[in-house]
Amino acid sequence: MYTDTDRCVRAVRSKDARFDGWFFTAVRTTGIYCRPSCPAVPPKARNMTFLPSAAACQQAGFRACKRCRPDTSPGSPEWNARADAVARAMRLIQDGVVDREGVPGLAVRLGYSTRQVERQLNAELGAGPLALARAQRAQTARLLIETSELPMGDIAFAAGFSSIRTFNETVREVFALAPGELRLRAGKTSRDVPKVPGTISLRLPYRAPLNPDNLFGHLAATAVPGVEEWRAGAYRRTLRLPYGTGVVALSPQPDHIGCQLALTDLRDLTIAISRCRWMLDLDADPEAVDEQLRADPLLAPLVDKAPGRRVPRTVDAAEFAVRAVLGQQVSTAAARTHAARLVAAYGEPVADPDPEGGLTHLFPSPQALAALDPGSLALPASRRTTLTTLVGALADGSLPLGVDSDWEAARARLNALPGFGPWTTEVVAMRALGDPDAFLPSDLGVRRAAKELGLPSTPAALTARAAGWRPWRAYAVQYLWATDAHPINHLPV
Repeated sequence: MYTDTDRCVRAVRSKDARFDGWFFTAVRTTGIYCRPSCPAVPPKARNMTFLPSAAACQQAGFRACKRCRPDTSPGSPEWNARADAVARAMRLIQDGVVDREGVPGLAVRLGYSTRQVERQLNAELGAGPLALARAQRAQTARLLIETSELPMGDIAFAAGFSSIRTFNETVREVFALAPGELRLRAGKTSRDVPKVPGTISLRLPYRAPLNPDNLFGHLAATAVPGVEEWRAGAYRRTLRLPYGTGVVALSPQPDHIGCQLALTDLRDLTIAISRCRWMLDLDADPEAVDEQLRADPLLAPLVDKAPGRRVPRTVDAAEFAVRAVLGQQVSTAAARTHAARLVAAYGEPVADPDPEGGLTHLFPSPQALAALDPGSLALPASRRTTLTTLVGALADGSLPLGVDSDWEAARARLNALPGFGPWTTEVVAMRALGDPDAFLPSDLGVRRAAKELGLPSTPAALTARAAGWRPWRAYAVQYLWATDAHPINHLPV
């Protein structure tokens, strides 16, 4: 979009927050860059240039605006709707791959040379992988400086910087303030300290509107005991992270998602934030989604009644694939029971930082589940075969699932497994891989809702009708599911 100058100028002049994260406005006369909704008086059009990323602005020598804080805007929804190399690279960079494995590691995961990755990212985003990772480190550093009381040395390494000197230089260059000045400017007081000792409190921004009912309702209703829980108005769960483990509590607020994180290793902070945003689909563009779905007169009333539905995802694609198999042809309660048994037998124990909390384990890794005895599973023989085959493929790496997955290639691998039909494959594509166009025409809840609305209720006919909902059919599923009284559609009390 940033190449459409007239459209960008109109968005800036109207201070349209819908475009925050889609592009950034760099002002030549002041040397700063802003989000489109910046409250300052808009500059003259001739002084504005538009860039696709904060990293591109920083690389061009612009500093972040101190009023609108463009580095804290929601991420571009473009990376949610695409599965090409650039989109997959962006999701991997957000997940901290460049910080952990460098550009060569990123290239290996994408199946390209480092030169090709550099070229593609520079062509589309105006910055290479190192600059994009640096911008993310700067954003994390600012977040910690302003919202925690951690010493600056701890913040530097938690944000992914290799030295305190690099941390100081980057913060000064990007924000035109020293780290200490940023903290003073934020005006942090003791009242901002989290109630649970050892946790970091953050605010996760999103594009409005956001309907929390089905998002948190789904996560809470399907929560696996010991791994997830809904308590005190927050969804809580354990996290397996590259350097250690963590516990997160996420609560819906009117203009943000409240996030409390407790980590055994602060180097995991950026990755944990990225995975929580991914799970809650916070970088979606609800205006674009709802506009497309409203074009169908039978869906329009559902959208108008409760706009801004998100797709509830997962923090671990392999975990969700296992849970999808456990949920085949059984109730939500039965699926939770099967998963809880696996957790008790093969999950890794963790300590809940909240003494009143009920989190006890990480969900078992594929490697741990590879040792399970099929005979111990209270499942039909065919489903035992499906589960053990899936676990084996996940454990040996022949079935890679993650934010960097090519959606169609992953579907092909899943369909090749015994017991994987269209429903299981598509629900994994929707909730584990993040494909916004995944569709479940054979799902009982979808078919029931379609029939009540006057839509075709047979899978083939409904798929044909849903062609007009593309590329947002996964969101259409959320609206169809919401017509039912099932607990997944309601925010817990």
